[in-house]
Amino acid sequence: MLQPTTIQFLKNLKKNNHKEWFEKNRTIYETAKADYLLFIEKVLHELKKKDTTLEGVEAKKCVFRINRDVRFSKDKSPYKTNMGASFSKGGKKTLLAGYYFHAEPGQSFIAGGLWMPMAAELQKVRQEIDYNANEFHKMITAKKLITQFGGLEKNKEYVLTRPPKGYDINNAAIEYLKFKSFIVLKNIADKELTEASLLKNIVTSFETMIPFIHFLNRALED
Repeated sequence: MLQPTTIQFLKNLKKNNHKEWFEKNRTIYETAKADYLLFIEKVLHELKKKDTTLEGVEAKKCVFRINRDVRFSKDKSPYKTNMGASFSKGGKKTLLAGYYFHAEPGQSFIAGGLWMPMAAELQKVRQEIDYNANEFHKMITAKKLITQFGGLEKNKEYVLTRPPKGYDINNAAIEYLKFKSFIVLKNIADKELTEASLLKNIVTSFETMIPFIHFLNRALED
């Protein structure tokens, strides 16, 4: 679980997203940051028991900085209003698929997969799905995965309206081949963030998506 003070800090930051306020509350931030990292260490420890490909990954290298990169953004708010962590073989900066936990009051979620890969990586995944359509379909429609996440995220941002170049509309896997991102996701209510069951909830959700993550990484690494 996360401490209520951590969640309150994020709520206050959203209302006061500027450097002056942040510096006045830096001590509170450092406490919240330590709380989040401690929780991520626990998640990673349990997840490594389920997914041995994460061996060697360090919790501190899974957590994202709170500072925003505003160079190419119209929104010049200096800080993120969330705390996020990505658990991937090779670390958070890898091009491989992984698991993600996002803590943000009103917008928290558990997710995993491959978000908006570059063209070369996307082509590798599509090829793997094309070659192993039945395996992918069974995996992505497995009862446990559907119960936890409802299936692949079908946001219009993630799916083409037409078949990708090189694939026929009659391809058995065409509906999967149209995807540009391969993500599963479920939201978390604010009250769950401070409940003792949070750790088990996240690890159980991550465990459900292990075959999915491994399939994607098999495509990227082969």
